[in-house]
Amino acid sequence: MRSLWLSRSDMKSRRGTSDRQVVESMVLAFGREILVIGVVGAGRMGRPMLRRLAEAGHDVRVLGRTPEARRALAGEPARVVARPAEVAEGADAVLVCVHNDDQVREVCLDGDLLDAMPAGAVVVVHTTGSPHTVEAVAARGTEVVDAPVSGGPHDVAAGRVTLFVGGADDTVARILPVLRSYADPVLHVGPLGTGQRVKLINNTVFAAQIGLLSHAVRLGQHLGIAEADLLDALTHGSAASRALAGVVRRGSVAEFARSTAEFLGKDLDVVKAVADELGADLGVLAAVLDASPPEQHGRHD
Repeated sequence: MRSLWLSRSDMKSRRGTSDRQVVESMVLAFGREILVIGVVGAGRMGRPMLRRLAEAGHDVRVLGRTPEARRALAGEPARVVARPAEVAEGADAVLVCVHNDDQVREVCLDGDLLDAMPAGAVVVVHTTGSPHTVEAVAARGTEVVDAPVSGGPHDVAAGRVTLFVGGADDTVARILPVLRSYADPVLHVGPLGTGQRVKLINNTVFAAQIGLLSHAVRLGQHLGIAEADLLDALTHGSAASRALAGVVRRGSVAEFARSTAEFLGKDLDVVKAVADELGADLGVLAAVLDASPPEQHGRHD
């Protein structure tokens, strides 16, 4: 249904009505409309997203590139298609939730996804990666928001995953009811690419906290304090943090570093590359990251 899915130029053509008034009225109506939503990347994060979208009453399509993938998706509340163009045809929005930045480029820039999208449709990039990638997608003439995720599959399933969203005000306002199907809070942090920048800084700080905890455990050992006892005690003091809570659940800093190595490794590579490109100084963060547990840097795929 396309009656409410207006482009920016459509909005500005309404005489006597401000952009803000148009956006507000659209959001109220848009939140009640059944939309066609495509999903590329139905993995550990994308699959609970499509389930939440279907529960909200939307018409969901999901990409399954191989026969095996299509069979695995057969029980999901979505129409399974074999080609990216089929995900995009007639869609109001396409969510891209693949593993890494290279896959975002492959899907959005090297294939036929964007060519098949109707005018006014929005690409939502949930994959954490370089802000330059979403800017390149937007340069192809498509409306884009970057919305990297902070949280896990259980948070998506519960509708409480955090999104750091970058994009034009009117585009974000139009896509907000879709994002709220599975996310809360949805934080609009600035223009396109800002969501990625915030997420990369978030993960850099998170990795630095793991590095600091590694040093804290080492200090505790020198002072005769067992790691488990120290970690448990710190959760009740001012040193408490989400990183510390994760470490305690895993039983040790080393084990938690191993469990987060895959996603943190690739994100730290990106933040260092972006900082170098922009001439930004990581400051003390660089020293903490360099001193973090080796497991944290062990896998960059």
